[in-house]
Amino acid sequence: MKLNKPREASRPPPPDLAIYLRHLESERMLSALTLESYQRDLLRLVENLREAGKTLSDAGFTDLRSVVFKLRKEGLSPPSIARFLSSWRGFYSFAIQRLRYMNNPCIGLKAPKHRRPLPKTLSPDDCVRLLDVPRQAQDFNSPLVARDYAMFETLYSSGLRVSELAGLNLLDVDLKSGEARVTGKGNKTRIVPVGKLACEAIKDWLTWRPALLSAEAADALFIGIKTGNRIGSRSIQMRLNRWVTESGLGQAVHPHMLRHAFASHLLQSSGDLRAVQEMLGHANISTTQIYTHLDWQHLAKVYDKTHPRARRQK
Repeated sequence: MKLNKPREASRPPPPDLAIYLRHLESERMLSALTLESYQRDLLRLVENLREAGKTLSDAGFTDLRSVVFKLRKEGLSPPSIARFLSSWRGFYSFAIQRLRYMNNPCIGLKAPKHRRPLPKTLSPDDCVRLLDVPRQAQDFNSPLVARDYAMFETLYSSGLRVSELAGLNLLDVDLKSGEARVTGKGNKTRIVPVGKLACEAIKDWLTWRPALLSAEAADALFIGIKTGNRIGSRSIQMRLNRWVTESGLGQAVHPHMLRHAFASHLLQSSGDLRAVQEMLGHANISTTQIYTHLDWQHLAKVYDKTHPRARRQK
């Protein structure tokens, strides 16, 4: 893997770091963007340790704590520092096992406390408005509208990340059983449901797809109308922005909000946290638990509006 050189790196990365990054790429099969993030975080640590006359192998708990204090003074937010620490812990765990490091300076090191913000989501009515209004306002008998409608129905129906939607292949989707095989983070695959409306939308899109397809994107489910190549995440975002404008929702909507909506609406209906975790592809259930707070917010609003003792006297 060719290593990039972020601003923090004035010299080539140390050999131990290069070995770890190759491990992430070849064994853990992380995406290029994730690798770049790990590299930036670790090179930031390397540069700060060099300023203190230390290296990755001889740094101690106090050295890393000093780096955290410095980052905090530079104005980095607690979530950003927590991300740095996660990258550093991953490296040192690997170094203990594979590189014969004797000391793990991350043990006992904690990020500054912060309140985790709730993800922005959409109500069921908002989702209906977003998906149906633009389709009715435009010429539905066109490949552009058919493709966009199929993409956004699938995002909401299956709770996909935008990168997972872009990476879907034709053979990944079984329209008869209403299921799709999705490759998510860490190259892990999972099976997700595909709802009736999404299946119908995909079937309609598939009538247009063959005439537009390029040889390079023969496997791709969703392709560009002009290029015939696999559609990218940025293009999906731009098309969703257009649909948001057409729907008149009056708020910004990004593809991940449809994933949030899928999770929160499913949890409101079923209460099955483990099932939602599986469908979202979360490695840790604590990540999924954030949607229980969204569910509580919804219930609290219903209570305030309907319970006789909750109503304020005029």
